[in-house]
Amino acid sequence: MQLTKLFTDFTNSERASGVILIACTVVSLAATNIFPGYLDFWHMDIGSHTLTHWINDGLMTIFFLLIGLELEREIYCGELSSLRNAMLPALAALGGMVVPALIYFAINVQGGDMAGVGIPMATDIAFALAVLSLVGKRIPVSLKVFLTALAVIDDLGAILVIAIFYTSTINWLNLGIAFGIWGVLFVFNRMKIHHMWPYLVGGAVMWYFMMGSGIHATITGVIVAFAIPFGSGDETTVSHRLQHFLHKPVAFLILPLFALANTAIPIGEGFYHELGSAVSIGVIAGLFVGKPLGVFIFTYATVKLKLSELAQGVTMKHILGAGMLGGVGFTMSIFISLLAFTNASLIDHAKVAVLLASLLSGVMGFLYLKSVSRKSVVE
Repeated sequence: MQLTKLFTDFTNSERASGVILIACTVVSLAATNIFPGYLDFWHMDIGSHTLTHWINDGLMTIFFLLIGLELEREIYCGELSSLRNAMLPALAALGGMVVPALIYFAINVQGGDMAGVGIPMATDIAFALAVLSLVGKRIPVSLKVFLTALAVIDDLGAILVIAIFYTSTINWLNLGIAFGIWGVLFVFNRMKIHHMWPYLVGGAVMWYFMMGSGIHATITGVIVAFAIPFGSGDETTVSHRLQHFLHKPVAFLILPLFALANTAIPIGEGFYHELGSAVSIGVIAGLFVGKPLGVFIFTYATVKLKLSELAQGVTMKHILGAGMLGGVGFTMSIFISLLAFTNASLIDHAKVAVLLASLLSGVMGFLYLKSVSRKSVVE
């Protein structure tokens, strides 16, 4: 399978970012519980918001813009460019969202907190690809493409969940202005205006009004991505140039900052008791069990119904392993945790559950795929 240079750059940057995110998480957890001032640093006020708020609502919008650009590329010329090819990762992603949500729902329906149902629905692209890269070159390249498409669609699903279910009140005037600006950007697109600055300036203004609308401002990133001209998709297009430019800042600055700020979790005595709460069990079971189960069942059904087919060299054993890696929720799951709960203690418990489930999923996914690749070589 031929891989475009941009796709290769994307997966390589995400893979390296995954390793850095692991290091940042370890450093942040250690610093929080050793140095009392570390947590205060992230909560210091800058203007009318805390530093963490600027990272989560501001810089993460750029991350979502990159996700939107990658999704646009997948739709126009990638794994999602034909309906038949798109069916497999799309339905697999759907299974990887629905089954974890149902597991969380079932565990929390009796006295738990239903606001966290969206937490186990997401997949962290950086971590998942980082773990997959550790398995080695025996894994089919097609599986990397499948997992990338799966994770991108998962993130889109998580974004829709944020927009629909984690929005309490809407300021319709600000929302109307935001989408009015998007409409202008779309007109620029149709007029074949291929300068980057009108889209970036318009996107920044749109972000401001979206933030005041009540809908999470990061949604702006994905919406703006689809207003940016894709053209032929070659290296001269606005979409390609912007996506290429954003890879390294997102992978090596924005996501590490997000990890440092949002894994600053105080670990008190007896914290492990909270891992037995309905919220924690729901998150862990949803990611660790629900993800691989949902991805496998929906993929198997899609193939059996002849809606799509597995790529050359990929087996259902590989799909199960990819589903395990899909349970590495990290960035998006933590992000949704911040929106789902208002109680700081409950947010920290959800974060710990996400970290534990992501660790379990990553380790088991690695060991399983390593075993599968070894057996395939022997056979």
